[in-house]
Amino acid sequence: MNFRAEIDVMPLKALLDPQGKAVSNSMGNLGLPEIGNVRIGKHITLEVEASTKEAAHKKVDEACKKLLCNQIMEFYEFEIFGN
Repeated sequence: MNFRAEIDVMPLKALLDPQGKAVSNSMGNLGLPEIGNVRIGKHITLEVEASTKEAAHKKVDEACKKLLCNQIMEFYEFEIFGN
């Protein structure tokens, strides 16, 4: 079966996010001073072939740990869609 995974990779909350800080600082210049504490990360969509949803979950978790996420600086969460 084919499953689809939606993965979000974000900087750890304890670490500085320079991109997010730059965007936060720019919000006032855009007339949006109410917006702050912006954090910028990655959104990844992929398809995985697996016999069950649980097997797909394990494969996506492995891909995140081995390649998609630098766990020293980032954390990830994902959702699996399909049967």
